[in-house]
Amino acid sequence: MNTLFSHVTVLCMDEANTVLQDAYVLVKGREIAYVGPVRPQEPAGREINGTGKVLMPGFVDAHTHLTMSLMRGYAGGHDLQTWLNDYIFPVEAKLDSRAVRAGTALSLAEAIASGITSVSDMYYFCDDIIEEVVKSGISANIARGATVFTEDFDPETYPACMETRALTEKWHNYNEGQIKIDACIHGEYTSNGKLWTWMADFAHKHDLQMHVHLSETKSEQVACIQRHGMTPAAVFEKYGLWDTPAIAAHCVWTSPEDWEILRRHGVTVVHNPASNMKLASGAAPVEQMIGAGLNVALGTDGMSSNDNHSMFEEMKLASLLSKVTTLNPMSLRDDQVLKMATVNGARAQGRSAGVVKAGAQADLILVDFHAPNLQPCHDPAANLIYSANASNVCMNMARGKIIYENGTFLTMDIEEIYREVERYAVPKLFR
Repeated sequence: MNTLFSHVTVLCMDEANTVLQDAYVLVKGREIAYVGPVRPQEPAGREINGTGKVLMPGFVDAHTHLTMSLMRGYAGGHDLQTWLNDYIFPVEAKLDSRAVRAGTALSLAEAIASGITSVSDMYYFCDDIIEEVVKSGISANIARGATVFTEDFDPETYPACMETRALTEKWHNYNEGQIKIDACIHGEYTSNGKLWTWMADFAHKHDLQMHVHLSETKSEQVACIQRHGMTPAAVFEKYGLWDTPAIAAHCVWTSPEDWEILRRHGVTVVHNPASNMKLASGAAPVEQMIGAGLNVALGTDGMSSNDNHSMFEEMKLASLLSKVTTLNPMSLRDDQVLKMATVNGARAQGRSAGVVKAGAQADLILVDFHAPNLQPCHDPAANLIYSANASNVCMNMARGKIIYENGTFLTMDIEEIYREVERYAVPKLFR
């Protein structure tokens, strides 16, 4: 069914940062067919009056750990290594398929209600995660987080490698690209050269993208230099991990030399301001990385180190954190921040979304500006970054299908999700 948005303000998120007033947007199938000031002649199965609303690309959460919503509010007040080793890893050891599905569904519901239309997720139990994503209607790049703590292993029989291979065969480009499988290394400090070599080779042979954690903490950066005589970015370059399109999450402690490595290979940096602040990992030098020619996207990370999936919050924090660390109120323009949350993430995923133009994938959200926190509106972009929140999202369209509208989930049973979380998943992990 074709859908026509009429009399709507459109943030196109194109190179010119075009904003159209009282415009029309026609969606046919999974794609945007028309954007412009004149009502298209082609009939639409449904017309949505956008008066008082802003239509924009859906958000791309470029680094997530969806299942970790089950750990929301747990184990705060610790640095990354203590948090992981003493709290998170022991809880994750109790996970099973049912708990993973419950946590994933809860995160997806929160993400959809806050305007997210695509995610890049790194975890395990990936088949369960994928099936929940498929039901929800959004798109996802899924990576099986690969770790290894011994050189004495066979990649052909090692679980992370076997699962990556099986996921690729079963799910890569599923449903015309709704699901993409990424190769993955959890991080330099949780793996070794044997695994890096195998994963880089596998990604190259199967035309997969790469997803890694990189230089999240100062201790990680320093320890890597002590072990290898070079930074994690340089180590991964040596082992060929950047020879395929890649996402590098965090990059808080990367150097200008690292940025040149990442730029040369077209690696996308994913900024996670809320998580990095809560774990006291530091503030990524985002403005400098953009100035160095890097594509920078935004991510929420895991809910145990962030506590929500709001890209509105990530945008605001990214902007404010850059301004206060550089002592420059002009640091990170509003259009740069919005692109980090949309088109830059879509580019990192290899998707034709993140922009409102004919031929792009119809991942779109409507934000209702007829709300106290969004009035008056001198500048839609500024209001979206500094004033808006998830409650202002009144519609989420993923791949041309409306999956959330006016507070109602159209692809998910939210009450059943709550029951599964409360009655099974939380007791399984914490009681």
